[in-house]
Amino acid sequence: MKYGICNLSIVPIRSEANDKSEQTSQLLYGETFVIVEERTKWAKIKLCFDNYIGWINNKQFEIINEDKLKLVSKEPEIYSYDLVEFIENTHQELIAIPIGSSLNALNILKHSYDGNKISGIQEKSKIITTALRFLNSPYLWGGRTPFGIDCSGFTQMVYKLNGYKLERDSHLQAKQGSSLSFIEESEPGDLAFFDNKEGEIVHVGIIMDNNHIIHASGKVRIDRIDQTGIHNSETKSHTHKLRVIKKIV
Repeated sequence: MKYGICNLSIVPIRSEANDKSEQTSQLLYGETFVIVEERTKWAKIKLCFDNYIGWINNKQFEIINEDKLKLVSKEPEIYSYDLVEFIENTHQELIAIPIGSSLNALNILKHSYDGNKISGIQEKSKIITTALRFLNSPYLWGGRTPFGIDCSGFTQMVYKLNGYKLERDSHLQAKQGSSLSFIEESEPGDLAFFDNKEGEIVHVGIIMDNNHIIHASGKVRIDRIDQTGIHNSETKSHTHKLRVIKKIV
């Protein structure tokens, strides 16, 4: 079994072993994975964090052995907490890394970091504080950073930074936690899920105070939410149909 670690800032994870293939997610600096299949230019990987599977370019990661993987994994996760910061490599070169990058392997990669960090399980109230850091980030299918993020990437990253693990995709996140019957039962930090005409979960956002929700739709934005769904304050219309509210924490 082979293992790898992301030694760059943001690496696209694709659905197929092809540069033109759809980006389904992203690998962030310091994240580790299992290599499940190798090709000349590509590696099929499974992320250690959420078991997400996809293809990455062989030039965009570093091979590590099982001992180093265990060394990284045995310590509590430490993440960068600035929207963007820099690590310095052995050549005194700077590499920009986004919020949520893993700092556990700095010694293994021989990199240094002096920015803000976050680690451990935070109070539920901190979920909204973290979510607001991503406000106005542009929507990007498969994105997980302030430079481009999708709806489930947004909720996953916000929860990750607060010490909680969510699945990568919204329909899988909807299977986590316990269901609430009414918005009035929810608390800031709970998740709201929305479906399409076929009844498939296709969107997710984070409940805020006073019937508001923060979610990634065009950009990370704040809208109203009611029992029907999300009401866009600009278009003055409902944009997403509410399916279920889940309490994860």
